[in-house]
Amino acid sequence: MSKKMSRMISLLVLPQQQQIYPCRLPTIHTRAANSVSESQRKWKIGFKAPRRLVLGLGASFWSQFMSMPGRARGKYHIALARQKGVIEEVLKNVDWPQQFPFKEEDFQRFDEYNFDFNHPTFDIGLSSLLNIPSKLKVVMCRSPDSMFYDAPRFVTHIDDPAIAALTKYYSKVFPPSNTPGICILDMCSSWVSHFPKGYKQACIVGLGMNEEELKRNPVLTEYVVQDLNLNPKLPFEDNSFDVISNAVSVDYLAKPIEVFKEMCRILKPGGLAIMSFSNRCFWTKAISIWTSTGDADHVMIVGSYFHYSGGFEPPQAVDISPNPGRSDPMYVVFSTKASTA
Repeated sequence: MSKKMSRMISLLVLPQQQQIYPCRLPTIHTRAANSVSESQRKWKIGFKAPRRLVLGLGASFWSQFMSMPGRARGKYHIALARQKGVIEEVLKNVDWPQQFPFKEEDFQRFDEYNFDFNHPTFDIGLSSLLNIPSKLKVVMCRSPDSMFYDAPRFVTHIDDPAIAALTKYYSKVFPPSNTPGICILDMCSSWVSHFPKGYKQACIVGLGMNEEELKRNPVLTEYVVQDLNLNPKLPFEDNSFDVISNAVSVDYLAKPIEVFKEMCRILKPGGLAIMSFSNRCFWTKAISIWTSTGDADHVMIVGSYFHYSGGFEPPQAVDISPNPGRSDPMYVVFSTKASTA
């Protein structure tokens, strides 16, 4: 299918998303224990959870795992995924499967469409207008990220208490301001990075999708415009960065293992990678496995990216939610590059 036809289809049938703002995912209840047993840490995913259901109706694989035959159900209780103490336990002593447990379909998105141009309900006039070959049956179209992010959005994607919590966390784990030789990459960056007020380093690089937003970011010393879902290769030398941050965007990565391998390559030995996220997202752009699971599952998903990309120390999780149940939750999954990587 020609680029012209693909563009016309996008304009005709795909939702115009320039005015979409991040929505809050419905809370998905997950099973958790006050004291997580070894059996809980045996993370096995041997089922096929529904992926293309209405947002929020997908089954949580964490819950399904906990309800598998042989589990002592009486020892566990239903709890909100954001319950304090639960998140920190998710990644402790995980018995990871040998192979990466997710499939290609888990990284599909709601903005992917299949068009059957020979179906009786398809407009014959439109088919002629687009000059669609008669033998063409089905075409899969994805709303281009470049189109979605073409217009700048000078908005924040989490509420003020969550922003304050993330900024406070950064202030605790970042190298002191103006430390010689320090270089930080803010990945999936925009017009604001939520770094501590007045924070400076000689090298703070932003990598994002919209140049106008990146130009407005006062903390950046330079920036790169790149779509990681088209090209996950990071344009930096090996062992270049001391810290990589990614705020509320890890859920949009369609090629996470490739991206995390690149993160490991460009981090200095002992360098820190920080993935933070909430329960808000552009749901048409978030990957399927994200929109069909809950907060504790998201921690496990991001932890699996670190584990299966190789070269990282065992990932850890922190719940920095400022007001559980009253404002946006905020979670961090982090790891450091192994000294031998």
